[in-house]
Amino acid sequence: MTLTTSKAEFVWRPSVEQAQSTNVMRFAREQGIDDYWELVRRSQDDPEWFWAAVADHLEIEFARPYERIMDDSRGIEWTTWFVGGQLNMAWNCVGRWAERTPEALAAIGETEDGHATQLTYAELWRDTCQLAAGLRQLGVEPGDRVALCLPMVTEAVVALHACTLIGAVLVPIFSGLAAPAVAARLDDAEAKVVLTADGTLRRGKPVHLKDTIDEALEDVDCVQSVVVLARLGGGALTRPGRAVSWAELLDRQPEHIEPQPSDTEHPCYVGYTSGTTGRPKGAVHATAGLLVKLAEEAAFQTDVRPKDRLFWVTVLGWLMGIWEIGGANSLGAAVVVAEGAPVPPPDRIWSLCERHQVSILGVSPTLVRGLMPFGQEPVQAHDLSSLRLFASTGEPWNPEPYRWLFETVGNGRLPIINISGGTEVGACFLSPTPAIPIKACSLGGPALGMAVDVFGQDGNRRLPPCLRRC
Repeated sequence: MTLTTSKAEFVWRPSVEQAQSTNVMRFAREQGIDDYWELVRRSQDDPEWFWAAVADHLEIEFARPYERIMDDSRGIEWTTWFVGGQLNMAWNCVGRWAERTPEALAAIGETEDGHATQLTYAELWRDTCQLAAGLRQLGVEPGDRVALCLPMVTEAVVALHACTLIGAVLVPIFSGLAAPAVAARLDDAEAKVVLTADGTLRRGKPVHLKDTIDEALEDVDCVQSVVVLARLGGGALTRPGRAVSWAELLDRQPEHIEPQPSDTEHPCYVGYTSGTTGRPKGAVHATAGLLVKLAEEAAFQTDVRPKDRLFWVTVLGWLMGIWEIGGANSLGAAVVVAEGAPVPPPDRIWSLCERHQVSILGVSPTLVRGLMPFGQEPVQAHDLSSLRLFASTGEPWNPEPYRWLFETVGNGRLPIINISGGTEVGACFLSPTPAIPIKACSLGGPALGMAVDVFGQDGNRRLPPCLRRC
């Protein structure tokens, strides 16, 4: 298959068999719908039907059933979802799979110096419960904010789930931020506990996270405890009375605790904008809405299935770090995380994909542009036959890197699922799926459940005719 640079031509078309075997079309047929665009239209016209059907199809477990899907009586901008229900995010992402498929792979982590760790769902649930119990011991209660400033290792996966297990609110912080930026986010969120590491590796050099946290805490009064993972062997933080060893905190904690059911509108995650255009803003996301949307996008847009291994080249501090962990684990699949930078060596990404049999790879256009100058050799040195789908987000594509990913890495056989959303929405507005033809560099059309239109400066609609039927 040859990719042209014309955006008007489809570069990837699924066969009838490929389209019909996707998660999204299996769901559509359950609802008596045969056409993908008809599903999009109905999801826009009848959101109550759609989201109820999604939660049922994905078997989201509610500790207390919801009374209605949505309540927009205060205005559409203040809509609440799954009204009256209760659930636990960690149970839906880990606990239920630990019961159903305990030996299935849940998480794979690889440090920059090549040490790999794997956790089954049974092991991930054990570690999640122990860390959650440790956080309770430190006085964390439902609604308290817990900041995560961690490298992309399996402990980051554990930390995310441990917080949601006890109803704490996640505040992921990019590990590359300077101390003043870290302090601003800790203070704004009024974080009670920080989960961090003594350090991490990036491009072969140590980055001393504990020193950054120490400096940030000089200007922050709300943090009561800092839990330190011994990643580089640098010991605990040097602030008396506040530093706690990760290993010591987990020692002798129970291997199972009961999930803490939360109201569906209970805050779950505060995602901070980058702050490049002003003071960073924290977007607060609710438990049920975030869980169901992450699971729906992973299932229907990137076609994640239980035996898949999803690797998105990202960090915990940005939305896609939450997306890949929550999305993969909510569907009983394995998430792959990697500490440090994607290069050097120039084949690190492709080597990771081969070693860990990655089936779904998420990248940014900038990353692909950075890999292109190394040529085909690093790609061709590895068996990438496990890959079945690319995903991307973060910025617009231009034709050359899109062509390189599609042809050189994917051999023209893998769709590129390009999505666009943002920190503020915690999800995406626009996306194709592997069930439809895809144009080069395109976003496909409105994502399921999203009513999208385009207007010019004159106030008139500018949505392309091909999408108006949606």
